[in-house]
Amino acid sequence: MNLTAADLDDLEPDDHRPASQQIANVLRAVILTKRIGPGERLPSQLDLADRYGVARETIKTAPRILRDERLIVTRQGTGAFVRTSTEKPVGLRPHIEAAFERPHVSIDFAGFSGETLHGAMTEPLDKIRAGRLSPESITVRILIPDLSQTASVPAAASAEVDDGAVRRRAERIMRRHAESIVDEVNELADLGLIRTATAEIRHHRTAVLFKLYVINGDQAFFGFYPVVKHIVTIDRSPAAIYDVMGKDVPLFPYVAGDSDDPASLYVEQARGWFDSVWTTIAKTHHQ
Repeated sequence: MNLTAADLDDLEPDDHRPASQQIANVLRAVILTKRIGPGERLPSQLDLADRYGVARETIKTAPRILRDERLIVTRQGTGAFVRTSTEKPVGLRPHIEAAFERPHVSIDFAGFSGETLHGAMTEPLDKIRAGRLSPESITVRILIPDLSQTASVPAAASAEVDDGAVRRRAERIMRRHAESIVDEVNELADLGLIRTATAEIRHHRTAVLFKLYVINGDQAFFGFYPVVKHIVTIDRSPAAIYDVMGKDVPLFPYVAGDSDDPASLYVEQARGWFDSVWTTIAKTHHQ
């Protein structure tokens, strides 16, 4: 039986995010908890607008978010439906949010900027500030490239563009997201909301062509960064660069189970790889 709008949870009255984002979170939860099955139709936009007292234009954004996460498909004239397979690839956000339900939270990230991680951590950190979540400890380690020297990516696609300017642009993006994570996590300890909360960034000088998340030591998520040529603004002028694009790349999950299970071996090797880089060639970056 298809889920109706009346079956959906209410929105949090003290949640200051846009209504469209909150509605997307409600719908995501019913999909991931199997309250609505693969192939079933979501409540219509009109029903959702009536249920939550918002305009239909507001509602339109919620299915778009879930479609981008590969949880639903939309069909012209018939509505939105849960994908028949939502297991692989996956979106990171629900797994990060679930991780914060545990007493001890650990997240290791290796990749380019941490933009996806920053977005995925927003809701659980907000819930901690509001007193709706209370893990005992949080540990975050962020492993990103050192762009102080010439790199294969990001790089100028033309000799007429300064590689240094390209790298400085990329570094600003990295710092904006990675340092925000560090500041927000450490703030929780400063405010006394978490007994122990630490976050650290280390840099390395190898090319970044994939992203890896290890969550609570028993889940690993891996995704490839495609290298693309695109136009960006450098020193107020358009310039072609080679860059990695990772915000919407598919992530493939591995969850530890039996010791002989291939997924368990992958998680073990992912943890070992991260620790080896973190403790050897990765360094704390000093400005």
